[in-house]
Formats: sequence, C-alpha cells, structure tokens
Amino acid sequence: MLPRHPRSLVGRHDEIERLLALVGTAERGEGGALVLRGDPGIGKSALLDRVERAAPETFQTIRASGTEFEAELPSAALHQLCVPVLGHLDAVSAPYRDSLLVAFGLADGAPNPFRVGLAALELLSAAAAERPLLCVVDDAHWMDAASAKALTFLARRIAAEPIAMVFAARDQGTARGLDDLPGMAVEGLDDAHARTLLAEGKTVTLDERVRDRVLAEARGNPLALLELPKAGGFVLPTPSPVADRIERSFQARTAELPLDARLLLILASADPTGDPGLLWTAAQRSDIDVPAASAAVEASGLALFGTRARFCHPLARSAVYRAADPERRHAAHRALADATDPATAPDRQAWHRAQATAGPDEQVAEALESSAARAQARGGVAAAAAFLERAAALSHDRGKQTERTIAAARATLDAGGADAAANLLASVDTATLDDLQHASVDLLRGRIAFVGGADGSDSGPDLILRAAQRLAASDPKRSRESFVAALEMGLVVGRAAGVMDRMLDAARAAPPAPHPPDLLDALVLLSTEGHRTGVPMLREVLTGDDAGWTRVPALATMVAGELWDLDLHTAITEWLVRSGRDTGSPLTIRLGLSQVAMSAVLTGDFGRAMAAIAEEEAIADALGDVPQLYSRVHLAAVRGRRQEALELFAEARRRGAGQLAANTDGAAAVLYNGLGDYPAALEAAGRTVARGDLFLAGFTLPELVEAAVRCGENTVAESALESLLERTAPSGTAYGLGVAAGARALVRGAEDDYRESVERLAESPLRPELARAHLRYGEWLRRAGRRRDAREHLRTAHEQLSGIGMEAFARRAADELRATGEVARSRSEHTYDRLTMQEMHIARQVAGGATTKEVAAHLFLSPRTVDAHLRSIFRKLGITSRRQLRDMPELG
Repeated sequence: MLPRHPRSLVGRHDEIERLLALVGTAERGEGGALVLRGDPGIGKSALLDRVERAAPETFQTIRASGTEFEAELPSAALHQLCVPVLGHLDAVSAPYRDSLLVAFGLADGAPNPFRVGLAALELLSAAAAERPLLCVVDDAHWMDAASAKALTFLARRIAAEPIAMVFAARDQGTARGLDDLPGMAVEGLDDAHARTLLAEGKTVTLDERVRDRVLAEARGNPLALLELPKAGGFVLPTPSPVADRIERSFQARTAELPLDARLLLILASADPTGDPGLLWTAAQRSDIDVPAASAAVEASGLALFGTRARFCHPLARSAVYRAADPERRHAAHRALADATDPATAPDRQAWHRAQATAGPDEQVAEALESSAARAQARGGVAAAAAFLERAAALSHDRGKQTERTIAAARATLDAGGADAAANLLASVDTATLDDLQHASVDLLRGRIAFVGGADGSDSGPDLILRAAQRLAASDPKRSRESFVAALEMGLVVGRAAGVMDRMLDAARAAPPAPHPPDLLDALVLLSTEGHRTGVPMLREVLTGDDAGWTRVPALATMVAGELWDLDLHTAITEWLVRSGRDTGSPLTIRLGLSQVAMSAVLTGDFGRAMAAIAEEEAIADALGDVPQLYSRVHLAAVRGRRQEALELFAEARRRGAGQLAANTDGAAAVLYNGLGDYPAALEAAGRTVARGDLFLAGFTLPELVEAAVRCGENTVAESALESLLERTAPSGTAYGLGVAAGARALVRGAEDDYRESVERLAESPLRPELARAHLRYGEWLRRAGRRRDAREHLRTAHEQLSGIGMEAFARRAADELRATGEVARSRSEHTYDRLTMQEMHIARQVAGGATTKEVAAHLFLSPRTVDAHLRSIFRKLGITSRRQLRDMPELG
C-alpha cells in the first residue's frame, strides 16, 4: 500500500494519481514508463518531486536531468542515472559491462552501441531486485542522443521489472523515442486553481486589476503565477512568451544578489554536472567568497548546494547563463576548465576551454579534435560532430578549418542530422578544395540527398557518381569503390527510375581495375552483354580469393540471387551475421539477420525466419530505428496469410518506393498465385519484372509465367519464359534449372519438363519450390484426365505445403485433390502458428540449450522478461518444461 502523498499540488489530483498508480504497479513487479509533457514552468518538475516524495520507503529513487549545455556529450544523462547503482556492475554480463564502462568514459575501447542499453537494463534490474526503483529524468528533451536511445530502450523493456520511469519533457519530437512511450499532457491550471495558487504564493500584495493581468499573462502556468509578480514587468504593451517572462523574473532576482553570488550562479549554470567539488574549486580560482556567496544564493531560493548543485527550476539555470555577459561566461568556463581533471575528464575540460575561447585558438581546436576521436570511439557521434564543428570555428589555418568542417559534417550525418550536415557543407568554400576534398564533399552530399529523399531519391547516386569521376585520376582504387557504391545506391532507388542504368553507363568509363576482373567489371559486363556472358565473370569474382563483396554486402546478396546460387547466398549471409556479432555493427548484423530470414523463407523454415525477424526487430528497437520489412513481407506472402500480408504491403508502401516497393510487388505475386487470384498476381509480377532489379526481377519471372498462363496471356508468358531461361541457363544450379523447367512446363505443356522440375528441385533445399512443382504437375495431370497419377503428386504437394505452413498453396492443393475424388487429410496446427515472432525466437533458443541470460542478450530483454515469455510459451504449447521444447522438431 502506498503512503499518502504530501499536500496535493494545486489542481494536479489526476496527474498525481496516475503517477502513483505507475509506482504502485512497479512495486508489484510490473514496471512501466510515463512521459510528462508540457510548456516550461507548467509543473512537470514539481510533479517529479511529488512522486519522488510520495514513493514508498522501499523504493530507491535515482535521478538524471538533461541540460542544454550537455546535450552533445554522449551518455551524460545515462551516466547520471546509473551512478547511484554502479555498485551492481558485477551483476552485468562481462561484454555488456565493458560497453557500459566505455560509454561512460570509465574504460578505453569502442562500445557495441546496442549493448549499452542492455547493459543498463541488466544494471537497473540487478538494483531493482534489491529494492524497487523509481527513475526520474527531468528535462528529457535536452538528453544527449546516446542517453535518449538507451533510456527509451530501457523504458520499453521494464514490464516485468519493479522499475518505474518518469520523464519530463517539453515538446514532442525533441528526443527521439520519447514520443513512442506512454505520455501525459500537463496542461495549465483552470481559472479557479490559478487564483488559488496565486493567493497561496503570497509573494506580493496585488490589487484586483494587477491580479487579473497576472492571471491573463500566466495562462494557468504555475511557475508563471509564482514568478511573474516578483518580476514586476507587466507594463510592456507587447506580450511575450510565458517562458521568456519567467526567465526575466529569474534574471531580475539574480540581479538583486551580491556580485559574488551572481558569479557563483554563473559558474553553476555553466557546469551541467552539478559536482560541488568542481564548483567550489572553480569558485575559489575565481576569487569568490564561497561561504557568503552560497548562503546568499540559497537564501534567494534560486539554487541549493548539497550533494549536487541544483537550480530551483531548469529555466533558472538558462536564465542565469543567458543573462551573463560574454566575458563572464568565458571566465566561468575558463575556471571550470582549470578545475577539471584532464586525466579523468579530458573531453569536458576541452569543451569548457572551447566555450571560454572567443577567437581562433589552434591549441584548443586540436584538443577538441582529440575529444571528437574519443567520443567517436565511445559511439558518441553526436558529440564528435559538436567537438569538430567547434574545432573548425576555432581553427587558424583555412585548410584545417575545411578538413574539420567536412569531418564535422560526416559525423553529424552519422548522428542522423542530415539537414545540419548539409548546412555545414554549405559553409565550405568549394573554390579552395582539391580533388580529394571535392570528392569527399560530393560523397557526403550524395549520402545526405539519399537520406533526405528516402527510397525515391535519385540525386544521391548521381552525387556519388560525380565523386567517383573526380577521383578517377588521383585515386583510381577509391574511384572504383565509389562507382560500386553508386551502383549499390542505384539498386536501392530501383532500375525503374533509370538510375541504375545511368550508373552502369558511367561505370564503363571508370579507371581500369589493378587486378581485373573485379565486381565493377562483372556488373558492367552483365549489363552490356547479358547473363550468358556476365554470369561466369560474376561467379568468378564473387567466389575468388579476393571477392571484394565484403565492402558491398547488400549488393552481394542481390548478385548471389541473380546467380540462383543458394550456397553463395548462405556464405555471404553467414559472414554478415558473424561479422556483425564480432564487430558490433548494427547495420551488418541487421542485414545478415534479414538475409537469414529470406533464406529461411525460401527453404521453408518459417520458424527460423520468425526467429531471425524477431532478433532484427529487437536490434532496431534497441537503436530506436524502424525494423526492416522486406523479409516479413515475403514470409507473410509465402504463408498465404492475405490480411496480414496486405497490412504489411500497405506499411511498406507508406515507407517509400524503390527496393521495398519492388519487394512488396514480388511478394504480392507469390501471395496472389497461392490464393488463385491470377489477374492480381499478373499485375504485381509485371510491375516487379518491369523494374529489372537484380534478383527480384528473376525471382518474380516464374510468378509472372504462372499468372500469365492462368490468365490466358500467352504472349506475356512466352516472353517471361525466354527471359527466365536466359537468366537460369548460365547458373547451372538445381534451383535455377528446376524453376526454369517448371515455368517451361506451364507454357509448353511437356510432361518431361514437369518431371525435370520435380527432379532438379528435389536436389535443392528449396522445399517450397519442390512442393509447388508437385502441385503444378498434379494440376496438369488432373486436367489431362489422369486422376490416379494426379492424386500422387497432389497428395505429396498438399502434405509438403501443409507441413511447411504455406496455407494458400495448401488450400489450392486440397481443392485439386478433392476434384480427383480424394479428400485431403487435415494437419495439426504448427508450433509457430501459436507463438509470436519473439516467442518463437525464445523457444528456438531455449530448445537449443541457451540459458535465460543468453536469450535475453539476443533479444535485448531482461532475464525476468524472458522468463515471463517462457511461461506464456509453455501455456500456449501445453507443456511445462524446457526439456519438452527440445522434443519439438519445428523448434530445431
């Protein structure tokens, strides 16, 4: 039972009750988060203080606060929150503990960026096992990007933990991820409550007209109601924002203080850490009478100095800092820099020195460059960008200024600031650049254009192409790599936009390869001479000792598909997953997991596909990113789940054009062929093939052939077949040749082709294609009046399609079997039909012998959450132990 909270804040009964309910459920082991949103001064901080005081004594409260002046320092807010519970670090798994220490600057190295959130989760879970936790984060809109990712990640994963998290932030969209958490708007007080609060303030005696003016100005803002009467500033004819008026009140109160007290406040406002030891040292270096100054400040109510220097309100801090003249701000930062230990906090010292410097200073600029390198190593790309931008501004030498500006733009783009990166590049004088610098700028502008235009941007590849052409003479190797990068980007845009063809045309003029042929040579040959000539070279390049595809793995996966070579695709996929896990690269591991899912869909292992999709989604969530969609789209289509697939198609189209749209159309062709909606399949397959994209066009040609034959579009079917045969003949793989034989059988009606398709596909791991080959053969036999022969293949098709879980095609087989006079046997529900994707991943991992903690690490969950999922899995599957999971073949 929660204790009664102190006297209620005026007009905040509902808000307090919701906060206390959050704490109450956390006490019962059902954690949650809440984001308080509202204007400055609206009472968010007061609500945080109230819930902290009202929490049961069994709770431990830990606090953090974002600050405007620390918004670029990586993991600063996360570090603040975790400091009180660092005594539980031993409970965190070693690799995650190391990442957390590196992120906090307490150890050297490069952290795995998506391990930091899990490490923090393990740390807080360990602390909460001892005492329930209340985590309070004020001014969350000023959190640094790394902390915002980690803390919102935490907030989404504490449902099974005795942890309550409460954030206070201003406007939506200010900290990525907060908008996705449960929120509560904190509005202004109504007139009656506003009058009550104004009367309770008793700051000054107000006549009725002045009181009405205060009420009108404050608009229900509690801090305004308390502060505006103190400012006495209601004679201005032009109204100003309430926040400005409140800051003016704080500035007026500051101005009444003795000089030493004002200087102490400026020092405190310039130091976001609130470390009193640092503050007192800096104050003494500034010749401030610390006892007298601190007493005067505390008497004013503007700040308190205890275990941490704390302003009465965030607006008070910003008001003091903004009101100080530049000379005093510089002096404060200089004193703080001198007081900061360069061994334990070199970056903070460099930052203070930079803020203390008005003009160019190469020594400070070099220190900032070093800080940028350290921040980059800790995954703090936003901090690196800020350090480099300031270093550029302080540079004496024009050349160094240019290099630092380009580096700052690159780091800013990596941090997700495409517009800010573009602004930095706009400040570069291109007339002074050499070819290498020009190329660097073009490469960055290409990436910015591509990111800004999402899938549909065709300017990005063109800018990358221009960089490749600039580098042709001075750096041929980098030039060829840029040509390939332009090709890869062109693939994402899609051939239908004409971008890919422009890139290939231009690539013919690339400088020669030092050891031909390479991937660029092979791609150009494939484009100009066709598959019969280009495929052998592509195979040689991709399977040679120096394949080079590791530099463009996304392109390599599509080329492997173009070769109809599952072994090569598997090799690339395994490298992606292994490399992603070893290096901690989110991009690499996510691409690898998506390709694992695609491969599993092609081979009919839907449980494995679901598990890979779940892990990719977990990593995306840990990064605050949207999950990749194409593997999920294909899985739903092949399973034949119409409604689920249509919803995913709609989501994919909302995300953009290019490759995702092409994947959606290719998947739709499979779905509609399974459902027997051949006109819809014909339309979707036609769109996909017309784009001419690597892999997808060839992958969809068999669907186009089948849909065209069923619709009586014989000319379309013949044309698609010829294109398919041209692509598959040089491959020499059982996959390619088996699919081609099946398409040829549909068009030409030769029984030998049906048999060849079944025989060749039986040699491949493509169980779905083999089952469909039996289905096509059985359909043809039934229509030829050979019912007995038809039953054999239709029965096999139904058993295989049902066993895999291809529901739409299985229904087709059952209907055909019924037409022969035989009723298809019903099949029991699949294990993965009863589980979510996340549960499927957990079940497979546990069935394979993984511990709860190992599973938690894969899905970025706490062990307690994994155990909760396991209980749900046991209930759904009707089992009671982990051992029973191991006996389920679908979980193998």
